[in-house]
Amino acid sequence: MGTIPAELGALSSLETLSLFGNRLTGTIPAELGALSSLETLVLQSNNLSGSMPSDVCNLRTTNGGVLRFLEADCISEVVCSCCTTCF
Repeated sequence: MGTIPAELGALSSLETLSLFGNRLTGTIPAELGALSSLETLVLQSNNLSGSMPSDVCNLRTTNGGVLRFLEADCISEVVCSCCTTCF
């Protein structure tokens, strides 16, 4: 329960972030877009809202597209044009 802490964006060496099924609420912080080594971001099965920040989507296209897997509840909760899988 709770929200995704913006401070996670300071973990620059993080390669995988899986927050599956944690009953998280609120929006996805744009600070996650600072995770330049992030290869996998899993956000589904939460209660998030809003849109996937463009800074996060940019991880799929900049630096050779390091972010390979981006999963969220984008069928019903989160607007995401860059997700690899929507639930």
